Amino acid sequence: MIISKQKPLEEILEALDDKKKIFIIGCGECSTTCQAGGETEVKKMVSDLTSAGKVVVGTIIPKSPCVTSQVKTEISKARGQLKLADCILVMACGLGTQSVLENARFKGVVVTACDTMFGGATTASNDFIEYCSLCGDCVLNFTAGICPVTRCSKGLLNGPCGGAKDKKCEVDRNRDCAWILIYNRLKELGQLDKMFQTRPPKDYSKNSKPRNYSLNK
Repeated sequence: MIISKQKPLEEILEALDDKKKIFIIGCGECSTTCQAGGETEVKKMVSDLTSAGKVVVGTIIPKSPCVTSQVKTEISKARGQLKLADCILVMACGLGTQSVLENARFKGVVVTACDTMFGGATTASNDFIEYCSLCGDCVLNFTAGICPVTRCSKGLLNGPCGGAKDKKCEVDRNRDCAWILIYNRLKELGQLDKMFQTRPPKDYSKNSKPRNYSLNK
């Protein structure tokens, strides 16, 4: 899941500048879960923008605006409303915003209402924790499914730094040491031999920007 949070209204209004007629696009997936761009948030945004003197000409909430087919389908249904707009406000992650920019066939300004945080997962208490750095060179098969690149404060690939205390990270004493988690999981699986397998430095060429990946190979 891509974790995002809504920008302060003042910052959104500043980005909208003198644009008066706004078309809002939410997100029915990640941003809904994060309470940054779901139905409730879109309705409140309509109210806030109206109070600020803007005119909301229409809204849609694609299940996933970062999926080309979905955003194109939903936009085509609202093409008449979109023609009235001089700005699109996207209440989704940066990926969703750029997908709208590429696929909406809209010549006006496209503004994002959200800050994109990280790739993560939800906890039982509805918190969001970063689990994946989307690095393109995954080591999970060697670390029992726990990512040291992301969950170790130092991104260490070959075991703990030695600074942990009471199983907590020396950088952040409220955070579990990722390598202690990895060790305990490997022990449960009977795979502690993997702790002695030295990993080479990460291939950061796989993380060069911008990346692309094609299924047509």
